Amino acid sequence: MPDYYEYHAEHFLSTTKDIDMGMQYQMFLPYLKPGAHILDAGCGSGRDSLAFHLLGYDVEAFDLSPAMVEAAKALTGLEVRCLSFQQMDYEATFDGIWACASLLHVPKTELVDVFGLLHRALIENGILYCSFKLRETDFSQDGRNFTCFTPGSFQTFIDQAGGFSLVTQKQSNDVRPGREQELWLNAVLRKIPASSQSQEGK
Repeated sequence: MPDYYEYHAEHFLSTTKDIDMGMQYQMFLPYLKPGAHILDAGCGSGRDSLAFHLLGYDVEAFDLSPAMVEAAKALTGLEVRCLSFQQMDYEATFDGIWACASLLHVPKTELVDVFGLLHRALIENGILYCSFKLRETDFSQDGRNFTCFTPGSFQTFIDQAGGFSLVTQKQSNDVRPGREQELWLNAVLRKIPASSQSQEGK
């Protein structure tokens, strides 16, 4: 997967770094306190890391593509790790995790385990934003695999994965020029405290 972003880095950066993510930010940021600690997970160009940093948040970021890591470092001036979702090693570190159009490259067979790592990385009652292409079935295109959900199938996934409660879901159109017909599913989740989970299991 990172090979695509290595070979197409310039095109990807030029088409994504300046787009308006205001609606998505408004889904996520109201749940966080000023100066909250945010992880931009799969940060791409660093566009959102920079936006959060300029708003006064404490931001860390990672991406699997070395080209994206370097681009994000250059844009933000922040440290950016070269890391996959499956390699996340954070523990009770972040108030919020922002995973914008990044988890969709994690195969569904690995997604439950990755959500477990995201859960571990968040503090109690921490917030996770994520987005997926809104389709009934997964697909492959240009050497990339896409994991997709509908509102119903995502709720079912969260129920099965455990550890999170679904705060809200919204559908949106792609904001890239010429891609407006593509639909996205945006979701905000809250980490369920371990004590609550143990009570539910009784």
